[in-house]
Amino acid sequence: MPEDVRIIYQAARKAAGYTQEHAAELLSVAVRSLAEYESGGRIPPNDVVERMVEVYNAQYLAYQHLKATNALAARIIPAIEERSLMELALRIYNRLRRFAKEGSVDRLLDIAEDGRIDQEERPEFDSILADLREIVRSGLELEVYGAERDSYGTGLRP
Repeated sequence: MPEDVRIIYQAARKAAGYTQEHAAELLSVAVRSLAEYESGGRIPPNDVVERMVEVYNAQYLAYQHLKATNALAARIIPAIEERSLMELALRIYNRLRRFAKEGSVDRLLDIAEDGRIDQEERPEFDSILADLREIVRSGLELEVYGAERDSYGTGLRP
């Protein structure tokens, strides 16, 4: 496992302000197990990561864990970036507005009407799909990072 991926569990714990001992107690795992997860010696099971997400209040950890430990998820889930809440909201708004303005929904329905995508329709379909991926990516960024902003929108909650 790459070094930057191995420390995602430790970084989330430290951001939450917990010692290994206290975190292990809250997570109902042995301190040694938590130390092994944080050093990359073992990959934590999904149920432990789910508890980490809740205890550390770190939604982004679920995303990082899936991308790092599941090859299928890594191929399907888009790469996301931490952005300000305002930037996230504007990106979603702009992408949705552009999608509607370009008539992409109507074009998608026209393409889908006969139940198949022919060679003439393929480039336009692929373009619509790329736009939809960007909308989904922006929504995922909002879900993963936007929900963790403090009440002033100035940064991630500790």
